[in-house]
Amino acid sequence: MSDDQRDLVVRLELALAAGREAGQLTLAHFRQSHLQVEWKQDASPVTVADREAEQHLRARIAATFPSDGILGEEFGTIEGTSGYRWILDPIDGTKSFVHGVPFYGTMVGVEREGRCVVGIVYLPGLDEMVYASLGGGTWSVVRGGKPERAQVSKCANLAEGLFCTTTVQGFEKLGRGAAYEGLQRAAYLTRTWGDCYGYVLVATGRAEAMIDPIMNVWDAAAVQPIVEEAGGTFTDWAGNHTIQAGEGVATNGLVLEQVLEHTRGCKSIL
Repeated sequence: MSDDQRDLVVRLELALAAGREAGQLTLAHFRQSHLQVEWKQDASPVTVADREAEQHLRARIAATFPSDGILGEEFGTIEGTSGYRWILDPIDGTKSFVHGVPFYGTMVGVEREGRCVVGIVYLPGLDEMVYASLGGGTWSVVRGGKPERAQVSKCANLAEGLFCTTTVQGFEKLGRGAAYEGLQRAAYLTRTWGDCYGYVLVATGRAEAMIDPIMNVWDAAAVQPIVEEAGGTFTDWAGNHTIQAGEGVATNGLVLEQVLEHTRGCKSIL
């Protein structure tokens, strides 16, 4: 095993352990009447569960890899010197979380020299973990069972497939409602099982496409390697392979061009 491969393995191992621990912390607040919701400047919600989970992740990473950088949704950036950067979203789908819906996840991504090389999504309410590392494939663990290889679906026609997104209003707010309407007409089935759960569905072969008109880097970092190592694609709306565009398109690869027919050239008004 090369040094680079060994570096990936040890970081994946920490991501899996710390991600599960952080996700389990959120369950202490899930569906609890005492949960208080605050609103950030961008009008997104945040709770004590978000903060506790990210603090736990940061402490675990700093204790093991003190020279690695960290970017988290709730507590900003710590610069590193190792060439590795951890990108954290302690609760992706906070709106679902505060409504008692279990389709939320704790997300941990790792970049090496700007490329996403490790990603984990843990869905605490479902006890489902999906993870990947560069060249190592994508794997799924459900309720503590044996890891099973995850693969995207083999459906080659969007008209026979499932299209997921996070919110219809997000398309409309950004002046991209026509893209949503076109995708909904083109797909066999449309569901707003969104946030990280939608990307998990693509990576595990249960959906053909997941599209977000707006994303932050911490929303995208973990899911890019997960979808790609499962045989799919993660791009921006123009088909570029990036997590920096502020938007996301995940597909099984076979329906990518069919999806891009609706998203390519559809610019945000913001």
